[in-house]
Amino acid sequence: MAKLLLIDDEADVQYSFRRIFDSPEVELTTAASGEEGLKIIPKLKPDLVIMDVRMGGITGLETLRRIRQIDSKLLVILMTAYGTTQTAIEAMKLGAYDYLLKPFDVPKLKEIVAGALKTARDMKQVVSYQPLLESEDYELGIVGRSEPMQKVFKLIGQLAGSDATALITGESGTGKELVARAIYHHSQRNGKPFLAINCAAIPEQLLESELFGHEKGAFTGAATQRIGRFEQCHGGTIFLDEIGDMTPATQTKILRVLQSGTFERVGGNQPIQVDVRVIAATNKPLEQAVAARQFREDLFYRLNVVRIQIPPLRERPEDVRLLVNYFLKKFAKDQQGSPKSISSAVIKTLEKYHWPGNVRELENVIQRAVVVAKGDVILPGDLPPEIADPGSLASSPAQLAGGQAPVGESGGTELASVARMLFRWARQDPKLKVIPAVERELIIHALSETKGNQVHAAKLLGITRATLRKRVEKFAITRELNIK
Repeated sequence: MAKLLLIDDEADVQYSFRRIFDSPEVELTTAASGEEGLKIIPKLKPDLVIMDVRMGGITGLETLRRIRQIDSKLLVILMTAYGTTQTAIEAMKLGAYDYLLKPFDVPKLKEIVAGALKTARDMKQVVSYQPLLESEDYELGIVGRSEPMQKVFKLIGQLAGSDATALITGESGTGKELVARAIYHHSQRNGKPFLAINCAAIPEQLLESELFGHEKGAFTGAATQRIGRFEQCHGGTIFLDEIGDMTPATQTKILRVLQSGTFERVGGNQPIQVDVRVIAATNKPLEQAVAARQFREDLFYRLNVVRIQIPPLRERPEDVRLLVNYFLKKFAKDQQGSPKSISSAVIKTLEKYHWPGNVRELENVIQRAVVVAKGDVILPGDLPPEIADPGSLASSPAQLAGGQAPVGESGGTELASVARMLFRWARQDPKLKVIPAVERELIIHALSETKGNQVHAAKLLGITRATLRKRVEKFAITRELNIK
């Protein structure tokens, strides 16, 4: 018989658990406080503890800390109606088996409990985490109650007790650097430096020097010796954003650092030893880059020890309202004023929008609405036209190329709206070359529509055949469409 201990100060919750787990296979014992539960555990020796985070007396997190001291192998599931980023991360960091939000789904609760009890029976091996960060005075800025984001929070907590290399993947604007900073803040290295480098923003000829430094005279303009980011970050954490854009030579040096902790400065031959934790991020599918021989396979596996996949905002619309409230408070604090309110119609509109720019785009939209709103309430008219009426515009350059061209008197207005949206994409992603991307998609679509007839395609596009040929060669479209 499995022994289950419930620690919760609400009589209704205790009653519900007695009904849910009314089974000869489960012996349920209840306690109304963390102090009472701590007294019961040594005698009962339960297989699983389920407890609330907020209770009278000591909190669930403090109770969990003390349980870890009594029995580091005892499985604990925390539950709360107040699901915050900090609580989820701290719970997993302290070694909680899982973390549930109230109100919970009964079938799901039973499934999680059954899995925990099986783990207790078969494995009896639960990783224990000691508290590494007592203060919660800072804000991580990662907001979400959705199940995908709760998984992200749990992985952050589980990573906190180790120096394992992490690979953060997700679309542009999802908050990869925020997750990297959260891992750092909750790690044993949080008293040491944290340095973030955007590999795509630094010219490739300078990136190696930026990371590893250079010796005097190593290249033209190297008038003095320079200490690189890895040396500056000794003992700390380095975040390599957009690592998929690294050159093969730099990839080789990164691999060596991960394997041996050593490297040489550019132009030097003296090995330098460093102790640095590497967290990498990319919005590119590295597996495809490996298959195309654009990214080293051995480096990929070195980086991909623990992967955190951040979901796009369109896959967690239930988090939009929370993010909106977060940004409203943030902007009000910046302006030293009171947060604006937002109408329910605006919230519904924001929840339905597809958010190609993810959380970064939502933040920009809310900031704009705060600025243009005429009163204390944000109304639908304060939203950009592409948000207020998303059906009137395409959601990507490819869709723009594939759609019908605007016609009639309204064409100029629609084209102006498209131009505004393209400009917004360019601001969200500095790497995106909007005009070449749209031009390429338009040419592909025109050639597809005309079955490869360049004369007809050029007429559709309003350019000469010679210009079209140059563009086809420039964008390597011939090979893609297999046309002549």
